[in-house]
Amino acid sequence: MARFVLAVDQGTTSTRCMIFDHSGAVTALAQREHQQIYPRAGWVEHDPTEIWIRTQEVISSALSQGRIDVNDLAAIGITNQRETTVLWERATGRPVHNAIVWQDTRTDQLCQTLAAEGGQDRFRERVGLPLATYFSGPKIRWLLDNVEGLRTKAEKGEVLFGTIDTWLIWNLTGGASGGVHVTDVTNASRTMLMNLHTLDWDEDMLAAMGIPRAMLPIIHPSSQVYGMAQGALGGIPVAGDLGDQQAALFGQTCYDVGEAKNTYGTGCFMLLNTGTQAVQSQNGLLTTLGYQIGGQPAIYALEGSIAIAGALVQWLRDNLGLIEKSADVETLAAQANDNGGIYFVPAFSGLYAPYWRSDARGAIVGMTRYVNRAHIARAALEATAYQTREVLEAMNKDSGVALTALKVDGGMVFNEILMQFQADILGVPVVRPTISETTSLGAAYAAGLAVGFWSELGELRAKWGIDRAWQPAMSADQREALYAQWKKAVTRTFDWA
Repeated sequence: MARFVLAVDQGTTSTRCMIFDHSGAVTALAQREHQQIYPRAGWVEHDPTEIWIRTQEVISSALSQGRIDVNDLAAIGITNQRETTVLWERATGRPVHNAIVWQDTRTDQLCQTLAAEGGQDRFRERVGLPLATYFSGPKIRWLLDNVEGLRTKAEKGEVLFGTIDTWLIWNLTGGASGGVHVTDVTNASRTMLMNLHTLDWDEDMLAAMGIPRAMLPIIHPSSQVYGMAQGALGGIPVAGDLGDQQAALFGQTCYDVGEAKNTYGTGCFMLLNTGTQAVQSQNGLLTTLGYQIGGQPAIYALEGSIAIAGALVQWLRDNLGLIEKSADVETLAAQANDNGGIYFVPAFSGLYAPYWRSDARGAIVGMTRYVNRAHIARAALEATAYQTREVLEAMNKDSGVALTALKVDGGMVFNEILMQFQADILGVPVVRPTISETTSLGAAYAAGLAVGFWSELGELRAKWGIDRAWQPAMSADQREALYAQWKKAVTRTFDWA
C-alpha cells in the first residue's frame, strides 16, 4: 500500500520536492535554485529547460534521501510560481523563448494600450483582474508579437502555452511523446483569459488579447488525476495542481468562508476564502479561484498581491552585498532598535495591491547621516509588514469582516523581528502553523484527495496545529504614526517610470 505523496513546488527562485506521509509530516526534502535572468531593466526571465532539469534533480534527491521506493508513492502534486509564461514546440518540447516571469514589466505599454478603452478595470468583472503586467495573457501576446513566425505556429496548434504547472505536468507525463496539456482553475484564473464564472477560456478575452485558443491547455479542477507519470516516476498518478498561493491557502486548511492566510516568499500574498461566490473587489484586490476539488463547486478567493517581500532581502544580499546569506538580515536588523526614520518602498516592479501602479519605482526615504546598515535592514523587513497591512485593510473593506488573527507561512515566518513587527503594525495576533511549508503541503493534499490517500477536508483540517503565535505589543498611537509615515513614503514612488 502506498505510504507517501510527493509534491513539487516550483517557485520563483528555486524548485523543491517534499514527500509527506499520511500524518502530513515531511519525510524528505530537496531544493535547488535556478538562474534569474535580467536582459534589461524591468525584464525577468527563467530558462524552462533548466527548471525541468532542477525538477528531476530534486525528485531524485528527495526519493534517495528518504530511501523511498517510487512504488510507495500514492500520487504527485504540483504547485508553482503563477503567471510566469512558457511557450514551447508541441513536436519537440523545445521552449521557443525563455519563460517571462510574473515580475516582468515589458508588457506595460501593451497593458496601457488595452486600458485606453474602458480603463484598467475594463475586464475585471469577467476575469477578476486589472490590466497589469503581472498576468500571463499580455506576456503571451508579447511573445506572439516579438518572436518571428510564432503566431502562425500557435494558430496551427504547433506551439503550446503553459504556466509552469502546465510545463511540468506535460513533461512529467511524457512530453513530446504524449504528455497531457492541462492546467487547473487556480492557474488559469491568473492568465486574464479564463472567465471567472464559466471556468473556461473566454472567447472575447482571447480576441481582445489576440491569442489563439489552439495553444491553450485544458482547464481542470485542482484535485483530479490528470495522467500517469512517465520515466523515473513511471505509473504514479499526477493528481494535484494549484498555483503556489492557492496551494498555501489549501495547506493552511482555510476551507471556511472568511479564513485567510499570508505567504511570505519572493513576494507576499494574502488570500481570503469567499466560498462559492466570486466577490468583486472595490479596493484594489484580485478576484481569483481558491481551489476546486474534483466535481465539487469551485471555491473563490480575494487576493492581495505584493511583488517584493523576500526578494528585497535577496537584493540586499546580491546587489548591495549588505549580508552574506538571507538569514543574516535578522542579525543585522537586530543591531538597531528602530528604522532610524527611514522607509523602504520596494516598488522594483511597480506597486501591486492595492495601488496597481506600474509607474512606481523603489525608494528609500527619510535618509540622514544617522542612518546605518542596520536601519536599512530593519526598514527592508518592515516594508513587508506595512504592505501586508495595506492589503489587510483592503480585504477588511471588501469582505466586511475584520480578521481577528492572521495565519502565516513561507520562508520569512522564521524571522522573529518581522513577525513581531507584523503583529504590532496589524494589531492582531500572527499565527505560524506546525508545518510552515504549506505550499507543498497543499499540493500534496490536493493530489492525495484525488486518489483517496486522504478522505475529505475534515481529515486535513484535523492535522493543522499552531507552532508559534506573536501578540501585538505596540501602542495604537505608535502603530498609526508609523503607518501614516509609510503611506506618505509610498506616494513618493509614484509617476517615476
